[in-house]
Amino acid sequence: MPTRKTLAATALGAVLTAGLLAPAVQAQEKTDFKIAWTIYAGWMPWGYIQDSGIMDKWAAKYDLDIEVVQLNDYIESINQYTAGAFDGVTATTMDALSIPAGGGVDSTALIIGDYSDGNDAIIAKSDIGLGDLAGMPVNLVELSVSHYLLARALESAELSERDLGGVINTSDADMIAAYQTQDVEVVVTWNPLVEAIMEGGDAHKIYDSSDIPGEIIDALFVSTEVLEANPDFGKALTGAWYETMALMDSGTPEGDEALSAMAEAAGTDLAGYKRQLAATAMFYTPGAAKDFTEGAALPDTMVSVAEFLFDKGILGEGAPGADFVGVAYPDGSTTGDAGNVNMRFDTTYVTMAAEGAL
Repeated sequence: MPTRKTLAATALGAVLTAGLLAPAVQAQEKTDFKIAWTIYAGWMPWGYIQDSGIMDKWAAKYDLDIEVVQLNDYIESINQYTAGAFDGVTATTMDALSIPAGGGVDSTALIIGDYSDGNDAIIAKSDIGLGDLAGMPVNLVELSVSHYLLARALESAELSERDLGGVINTSDADMIAAYQTQDVEVVVTWNPLVEAIMEGGDAHKIYDSSDIPGEIIDALFVSTEVLEANPDFGKALTGAWYETMALMDSGTPEGDEALSAMAEAAGTDLAGYKRQLAATAMFYTPGAAKDFTEGAALPDTMVSVAEFLFDKGILGEGAPGADFVGVAYPDGSTTGDAGNVNMRFDTTYVTMAAEGAL
C-alpha cells in the first residue's frame, strides 16, 4: 500500500523532535552508506535496484558499499533520515521541506523521479463540480499531499477550507471502508485506493493531480554534507537509478520481468502496477529529470507548498512565515530565506548521467 503521503498530525511531535537532534552524519569521506525507501509506485525501483544487484554493481564501481533499506513507515523513514540514521531517503518535496529542511537538516534532491499525474484524486459519490463542495464534509489524511490537493482544488474554485462542511481526518487504511458508509460523501486519497474506490461504482473523480501537473513531486533526498564530501555516492546512486529506468522503459521481456518484480513487491500484478505508473509522470531519462528540475515552474511550486505548510503550522518549529526555509535551485536562485537554505535542487549528477559521464 503506497504510504508516501501520510504526514498525519500525530507525526508532528516526532518531526519537531527530529529537528532538535544533531544529525549523526558528518561532512567526511566514507565508503559505507544507507538510504531508506518506502512503498510507492514511483519508488518501487529502489527495491529492485537493491534486490537485483544493480546497486551493488554501481557501488563497486566506486569502491563503495551502499545499502538500500525498505522501511514500513514513511514518516518514520524521514524522521530517521533527519536524525542521521540514513544518508538519503525517498520523500515528496512537500514532506522533505517540512521535516528535514524545516528541522535544520540541509538536504539535496539528488534524483527527482516523478510527479503524480492522476495518482491523487478527489472522489465524490455524486457527479458534482468543485463549486458544489461548499458545505460538504471531506474525508482525507490531514496534513498530507491529499490535503494539499484539496487546497489547490478549492483555490481553483475560489473556495477555501472554511467553506466546507468540515475536513475529517481518515487514515489511508480506513478510507475504502469509510467511503462505503452513508455518512461519507467525498474523499481525497491516492492510488491504489483511488483505483479501488472507482472500481466499486458510485464514484466520480472530480479533480486529480493531473490538474496540477508537476506539483506533487517524488524524489530521493540525500544529506548535502554527505554528498559534498562523497561525490561518488551521488554518482553510484544516479547510475543505478537510470540503468533501472532504461530497463523499465525498454518494452522488452527483461523490462516486464523487472516491472513484475516491482509489482509483486507493491502487492499487485503487472497490469495493476502499469496502471499506477500510467498515473505517475516518471522521468525515465536523466535529460527529462534535468529539464523538469531546471524548469521555471519548480520555484513557484515550492513557494505554493511552503505557503500551504506554514498555513497548517508544519513548516518547522516556530517558523515565522512561509519563507522560513530557503530553497536553492540549479541556476543559483533561491526562494524563501537565502540565509537559511536547507533544501537544494541540484542537476549536477543527472547531467553526468545524461552525458554518459558516470
